[in-house]
Amino acid sequence: MGDRDLELLEFHKIRKILAGFTSFSTSQELALNLTPLSDEEEVRLRLKQSAEARRLLALSPDIHIGDVVDIREVVKMAARGKVLDPQSLLEIRKTLAAAHRLKKHLMNLSSELPLLSGLARDIVALEQVVKDIDGCLSPTGDLLDTASPKLASVRHRMREVRQELHTHLEAIIRSPRGRRIIQEPIITEREGRYVILVKVECRRQIKGVVHDVSNTEATVFIEPWTTIDVQNEMRELVAEERDETERILRTLSAEAGAFESEISRNIELIAEIDLALAKARYAREAKATEPIIVAAARSAEAEGHEPVGVLRLVEARHPLLGKKAVPLSVEIGRDFSVLVITGPNTGGKTVALKTIGLLSLMAQAGLPIPAQAESRIPLFGGVYADIGDEQSIEQTLSTFSWHIGNIVHIINNATAQSLVLLDELGTNTNPGEGSALARAILLHFLSQGTMTVATTHYSELKALAHATDGMQNAALDVDPVTMTPTYHLTVGIPGGSNALATASRLGLLAGIVTRARHMLSQGAQEIEALLTHLVTEQKNIESLRHSLEKELSEAEQSDADLKNRLRQVEEDRRKIIKETRDQIVREAAELHMKIREAATDLRKEKSRERIEQAKKTLAEAQGQLNTETWQARPAVEIDEKEAEAGSITAGDTVWLKEAGVPAIVLSVSEERGLVEVHAGKVKMTLRLDSVEKRIPSTGAVKTGGTLITRRLSKSRVPLELDLRGKRADEVEPVLEDYLNEASLCGLSQVCIIHGIGTGTVRQIVRDILTSHPLVTSFRPGEQGEGGEGVTIVSM
Repeated sequence: MGDRDLELLEFHKIRKILAGFTSFSTSQELALNLTPLSDEEEVRLRLKQSAEARRLLALSPDIHIGDVVDIREVVKMAARGKVLDPQSLLEIRKTLAAAHRLKKHLMNLSSELPLLSGLARDIVALEQVVKDIDGCLSPTGDLLDTASPKLASVRHRMREVRQELHTHLEAIIRSPRGRRIIQEPIITEREGRYVILVKVECRRQIKGVVHDVSNTEATVFIEPWTTIDVQNEMRELVAEERDETERILRTLSAEAGAFESEISRNIELIAEIDLALAKARYAREAKATEPIIVAAARSAEAEGHEPVGVLRLVEARHPLLGKKAVPLSVEIGRDFSVLVITGPNTGGKTVALKTIGLLSLMAQAGLPIPAQAESRIPLFGGVYADIGDEQSIEQTLSTFSWHIGNIVHIINNATAQSLVLLDELGTNTNPGEGSALARAILLHFLSQGTMTVATTHYSELKALAHATDGMQNAALDVDPVTMTPTYHLTVGIPGGSNALATASRLGLLAGIVTRARHMLSQGAQEIEALLTHLVTEQKNIESLRHSLEKELSEAEQSDADLKNRLRQVEEDRRKIIKETRDQIVREAAELHMKIREAATDLRKEKSRERIEQAKKTLAEAQGQLNTETWQARPAVEIDEKEAEAGSITAGDTVWLKEAGVPAIVLSVSEERGLVEVHAGKVKMTLRLDSVEKRIPSTGAVKTGGTLITRRLSKSRVPLELDLRGKRADEVEPVLEDYLNEASLCGLSQVCIIHGIGTGTVRQIVRDILTSHPLVTSFRPGEQGEGGEGVTIVSM
């Protein structure tokens, strides 16, 4: 991409905007030097990094790289032996610590941010360097006493000597003689030595070294002779402190300089991450997204001759216009490669041209663009623009000459992989010649397959675009009533220039406009009227399309709501079935429990009163079994498969597949495929395929001349039950369960093993069998069956 084309499309302004979102000088420099790329993989990588950065901002809205400074030059000097000052070391410490925090944060999100965490993974966390600097320098840059044992010792002795000096000098000041000779009772320093302020006329009354005289010459600054040795020691300690300080700073500097390459690489990686974050912050403010990048399949033989694909911008906005930008939607490269845009002056033709070019440049620079995410931008080998007016008096170039020179450059360099943008093609010369030249230029770019967008006012170009395959018209609309621009682009029809309406809107005298209108030919006026009518019809079609899309959306929403309601009804139905099944199971369990308790009472209590009570309980249970819920069907000897195949009618007993319980059919609607049933105390409507008609041939128990249908157990029951080792209180429930299962499985004879022993278990077994409703008879086992150790039961 040429610098002149980037300048004409104002790409440099995008760089500055992006740089404003960076956090330190290195990433800012990257933003200001950003250029569009032609390498497909690199462009896609940059856009993916931008998308990940937007994801990072969504996960961590306050993410920031921290106190990072470009310390590469400082570290470079340290690597060459320079002793760094404490503030430079603090900058190194803050930058390395921030790099470590950034790396840790991104690595914790590596599954969601693979590209950014990949950059962070290469950051070298120099924790020891940070630790060593922290151990020697305070946050303000002061060297800590703990930086080294020697420094601690020297500073400790300095404090002692300083205190000793102050004590001695204060004693002199407070003494009777001192009060006479002292000008002011303070201790100060001159040339690094502690002195007292003595009246000039009394300077002979105290022995010492005069270091200074006041401006008024009324005071002399004297170091008393008695403190000279201590002061000398202090000077020596100061020199030792200075040497030790320099040694420590030299050590820290050398340690940082040893990692020059690692630190330089860290800065580069952090700058890349910060640049991606800057793109994300720009995208958040401009409501921008990463477009889809498309590229033609190139071959070595056809390099530069195959078309680049389809450019599709959806709701695109010029990035420099902010909220004033009117969205632009356009598609080029599918049915045509040359688009001719016409419309009124100040109607937005140049803005549309720049929007297409600038967004293409931004996408190839890896930047999100202010457009919908479904926007597609080809990978152009070059973007060329002829926009504006750069007349040069010094080079004796007219406006026309400048434009032609620019177009010559474009023709010599553009290929089928290029995007060419031409503003007001063929103007600034004789209209007839300019129009012919413009048509020839567009046909040239059409012949070599170059994607081209041109703006014009020439009717001949509108006609060419209408009549030529591969070319298409587009118009910047105007309000048909007020004739003011709407800045909306409509592809498929040419636009009118509306020069007279524009001049009138901008304040030209009405008389002049009227006279100009009379001067227009009848044909020109009719063409303008026709174009206005076409724009109006186009608006009506667009309005109808939006209305139909809205109705379709509402219908789809209604369909989704209906499906949700049906899903809820199905869930409620399943819930009712489950509750009904649970209720029936509970009622059946209660009835079974009453029967068992009554049978037990009959066996244990022989009194008439207890027998009558047990009979009463059995009668109540029998009465519940005779209710509609448990009503049995007459026994009919038919094949079960044949019963299932028969039609279901009112009064039939059916089996609820999901609930696993019987029910009585109340009504059937074959047209709707529904059946109304009564199960227990619940009425419900179900699908026909959720019930089945059954008349079982096995597993039925006769009660009062009827068959009570039961669902056969799927498990196998053994032919014998071993009760040996059971306690007396365990025998009855185990035997009850076994006899029930044996009956449900249709066993005609079973064997109860109870052993001989004391005979207690045998007696309990036979007492239970005596009154059990499922047992027809029983006998002791024969010699080959186990004798008195077993009881043979006929079911």
